[in-house]
Amino acid sequence: MSFLEKFKVGLSKTSKNLREKVLGVFSPGKLSSDFLDQLEEALIEADIGIEAAMAIREQVQEESRKNAIRSEEDLFSVMTRVVESILSEVDAHLKTASSGPTVYVLVGVNGSGKTTTIGKLAKRFTSQGKSVIVAAADTFRAAAEDQLAVWAKRSGATIISHQEGSDPGAVAFDAIKSALARNVDVVLVDTAGRLQTKKNLMEELRKVIRVIKREIPDAPHEVILVIDGTTGQNGLSQAKVFMEAAGVTGICVTKLDGTSKGGIAVAITKDLGIPVKLVGVGEGIEDLRDFDPSLFAKALFER
Repeated sequence: MSFLEKFKVGLSKTSKNLREKVLGVFSPGKLSSDFLDQLEEALIEADIGIEAAMAIREQVQEESRKNAIRSEEDLFSVMTRVVESILSEVDAHLKTASSGPTVYVLVGVNGSGKTTTIGKLAKRFTSQGKSVIVAAADTFRAAAEDQLAVWAKRSGATIISHQEGSDPGAVAFDAIKSALARNVDVVLVDTAGRLQTKKNLMEELRKVIRVIKREIPDAPHEVILVIDGTTGQNGLSQAKVFMEAAGVTGICVTKLDGTSKGGIAVAITKDLGIPVKLVGVGEGIEDLRDFDPSLFAKALFER
């Protein structure tokens, strides 16, 4: 199955739930307040978030005042346009360094798919002819370095690692120093799967960022929060905490092939102004792509 097919199949679960709830109470013509209330509720239940749900409701209501919404497709067309607009308000392109190595730090809780995402990004960049260093700064999880080493071998990247339990900042420092000395194009920094309640671990993350900035003042060029698409609204709370701790600049939503909670991408963008930059739909190298707001919005509401 292709990436596009997996992507659409994944979001179809969210779309199916939404359509069933909305169409169960939809009547063509001027829309009632009761219907609009139930529409907003259905959107919130799909993890689109309160702010985005209210924005969609308002636009649907406005369209209904101007011209009666005569079909379900008219209704979903309006919602698609609103979601695409929300997702397009912030730049979804990955930033790169104007000179020297481009540094991406990936953060997120355990099991979100950080290490796998780093492996896929490493493969993307080496396939483009770029040199890549992956830094195994998740020194708290025993299997993290081994997993990253497998991805580094598959992608042709160089791995920088220390002993388990060592200072994550020291790993990041060595990776940056090595990249500068060898004129490496991209550095991908893995970090520990920090729970929001672990303040000491969040401070370790801040330290990793500080170490990188000391060596390359405009780095990291992206701090990417990897969120498991099946977590729903918990992903929003994760984004808030990591944004405060690490200055998150973009989101990667993984596991969209197996979720009915795909609306979380809209909630994060609308509530926090953080763009979704990458989406993952499986374990394969090719299952990570740049985020496409138009494709996402259409898939979220299509049959």
